[in-house]
Amino acid sequence: MGNYNRFTLDEIVNTQILQEIQDKFSETTGIAAVIVDVDGKPVTKPSKFTDFCTYVRSSPEGLARCMACDDRGGRKAIEQQRPFIYRCHGGLTDFAAPIIVQNQYLGAFLAGQVVSDQAFDTKQEMLKLLKPVSREENVLAILFDKVAVVPEKQLKAAADLLYVMASYIVEMGITNVVQKQLMAEMQAKADLEKLLRDTEFKALQSQINPHFLFNTLNTIARLSLLEGAERTQEVVHALSDLLRTNLRDIAEMRTLAEEIKSMEDYLTIQKVRFGDRIQAVIDIHPDLMKTSIPTLSVQPLVENAIIHGLEPKKDGGHIFIKGYREPDRNVIVIADSGVGMPAETMDSIFRSEARSRKSHTTGLGIINVHKRIQHYFGEEYGLHIESKVGEGTTIYINLPSCY
Repeated sequence: MGNYNRFTLDEIVNTQILQEIQDKFSETTGIAAVIVDVDGKPVTKPSKFTDFCTYVRSSPEGLARCMACDDRGGRKAIEQQRPFIYRCHGGLTDFAAPIIVQNQYLGAFLAGQVVSDQAFDTKQEMLKLLKPVSREENVLAILFDKVAVVPEKQLKAAADLLYVMASYIVEMGITNVVQKQLMAEMQAKADLEKLLRDTEFKALQSQINPHFLFNTLNTIARLSLLEGAERTQEVVHALSDLLRTNLRDIAEMRTLAEEIKSMEDYLTIQKVRFGDRIQAVIDIHPDLMKTSIPTLSVQPLVENAIIHGLEPKKDGGHIFIKGYREPDRNVIVIADSGVGMPAETMDSIFRSEARSRKSHTTGLGIINVHKRIQHYFGEEYGLHIESKVGEGTTIYINLPSCY
């Protein structure tokens, strides 16, 4: 349960449940109460707030003094890690019960607004203390008489009970949150494993007698050479290399240099189909060429740029493949000057239903590449897409710099 401290109190426990607990506490004990978060901001609505305190807080000076007093009490409770009973600036008795789970402070119960000691003239003391607050003394006196009298021993027992109860409830809430996290992580892992199994199966489907296929392609290439069809020979060789590379184990890693070679073979084939309509520019820093990357991470994105970005344009366009280093990561960029896509299309790509979409040639879509990169390197890496309709699309592949 080491990750719960990034949550806020109202994320761990339903606010309505906290409100009900607080209301029941105040109704039973006659003690005013409110729950605040780690920053001192109220999470619940105050229960049984006294008319006396409301009147004091109605002046700017009174409100400022009350808030400062609550802040001091809360800080003291955090410091002691147990309920702290104190006398407020107006002479009433309050207490702060910190909500602490496994040494992490998540908020506090602030309660009190009672008279707990009548061994001296508390009303006269109150009037003396509140002279700087600019409130009518006769009104203060009348409202003060309505404040509940609770022996300090009883108040301490209430504070201890509230402290134990609140911490237990939050502990249970944290347990539920962490369990949900674990379930979500397990489901994400299962989804990824299924995705990888489907990918491997599709790759296997394309491996129907690959030796026969390669031998046939090599025969065609030799015939092309004998017949003087040099462009045909070039395309057949590119296709043979592309298939040989892509039919390897999809779970393997390879260098960026190998990945770029596979992409160049693909571009060689597409140039025959599209001619000058498609222009590709490759500019990758030499230091990145030894970077490890999952097999089939770049070529499917280039394929996607051609089919969905440039092919619909009558005049075609450009593809730019760039690679550079940033302080904390390596970045590969595939940018096209194609038709672009609206924001809702970009959003849908990373939703789960995008996984079921059929892609071209390789059977690998954008979501597949994104998930495999995250599988190897962590969720802080993967793909980021920017696109404008009519202007083009840019995909950033974020990789760790240490690979």
